[in-house]
Amino acid sequence: MNSKRPVNLDLSTIHFPLPAVTSIVHRVTGVLLFIGLIFVFWALDASLSSPEGFDSVRETLEGNLLAKLIAWGLLSALAYHFVAGIKHLIMDADIGVTLEGGVRKSQITVVVSAVLVILAGVWVW
Repeated sequence: MNSKRPVNLDLSTIHFPLPAVTSIVHRVTGVLLFIGLIFVFWALDASLSSPEGFDSVRETLEGNLLAKLIAWGLLSALAYHFVAGIKHLIMDADIGVTLEGGVRKSQITVVVSAVLVILAGVWVW
């Protein structure tokens, strides 16, 4: 019997490297975008149905805090997912596939995404 096997694998004690965290968050934002399409399609349908529907969606997005939060969250998820997707495409092209390159690309992904999230927040609010 191997004595070096873990007795209790507690996931909260495992430290994931930055490239793993960015990859996991990329998947999570993809799921959030898929779920958020319900809100987007509702707003699109309502805004295209009539001028009153357009005004209703506009007023909802201007005056409702929850609607603004959802819009900002979806824009933030889209920004991160887009930037991380570009990172994955660069990796698929076999550019910077070393350990240092992976960490550097993950750092760039986080910084660029943070800037885009802030810009999306300024635009929505």
